[in-house]
Amino acid sequence: MKTNRAWKIGDLKIDNPVVVAPMAGVTNSAFRLICKNFGAGLVVCEMISDRALMYNNKKTLQMMNVEAAEHPMSIQIFGGSKETLVEAAKFIDQKTAADIIDINMGCPVNKVVKTDAGARWLLDPQKVYEMVSYVTDAVSKPVTVKMRTGWDDDHLYAVQNALAAEKAGASAIAMHGRTREQMYSGHANWEILKEVADALTIPLMGNGDVTSPQMAAQMLDEVGATAVMMGRAVEGNPWILRQTEHYLSTGELLPVPTVAERMQMAKDHLHGLVQLKGDRVGAHQFRGHAAYYLKGVSHSARTKVALFNADSEAQMDQIIDDFVAKTEQRQKKKTC
Repeated sequence: MKTNRAWKIGDLKIDNPVVVAPMAGVTNSAFRLICKNFGAGLVVCEMISDRALMYNNKKTLQMMNVEAAEHPMSIQIFGGSKETLVEAAKFIDQKTAADIIDINMGCPVNKVVKTDAGARWLLDPQKVYEMVSYVTDAVSKPVTVKMRTGWDDDHLYAVQNALAAEKAGASAIAMHGRTREQMYSGHANWEILKEVADALTIPLMGNGDVTSPQMAAQMLDEVGATAVMMGRAVEGNPWILRQTEHYLSTGELLPVPTVAERMQMAKDHLHGLVQLKGDRVGAHQFRGHAAYYLKGVSHSARTKVALFNADSEAQMDQIIDDFVAKTEQRQKKKTC
């Protein structure tokens, strides 16, 4: 195992190769701070619409809040036109605290693809080159590109698209090992990711099906990725970031968290969301995260339902505290 896996995006040093993927509705600053506290080398903001940014949409502007403890961090933008994408990139470059600008070329959802954005670009390496070059020419911060292996199995332009982005001035590539057609089903194709890693001279962040520290090591050592990007595996389980960073450095596996530790982290996440978005919105958004913290925890079904129906931070705190107390009581009975 390597004790030092620091790497760079442009001139920006990143202490370790554990990267948290941008996830819509998830990777706001409250969650990113948690990930940083658990050792993530790099975190990425949920994707920002270039048009919403150009219209000075209040909600969009709030999404780009960056706390000092998040650095290094990246803000991801998506869009289908040269003019709006460049203007959005310039806004992030000049008016935010982000260290990196990331261009989304991988989002598979219809509402994004229909605007000629996201994964739609995977069909045309020349457009990849043009759009990335427009952005890199307009900004001073390093630019990265997040993409997928291709549109479908008949249009796998992973290497061509990655090389086009590199030629256009991208400082790193993040690639999800699935096609747009796959969405999030099936298996990520790590063989294609290896082809991309072998072809690039800039860093590759390998993404897809990395659900354990051991798989992260495989992504780095066998695929040849410079860094490993983890997404859904981190939801409700930020411990995997610390476990992965530690395993990559030492080869040792850290213990899994206790139920009490998981529930305390759930409360911390809830409090962070409320601080960021207010009691009503923050509590409602936490409903979507609660099930992840309770995943696999015995006797948690009723607690999941109660949290989903709760309307305030105080109610959710009490529900979580009651669940922890009952769990501890059951454990004491087992040991008696």
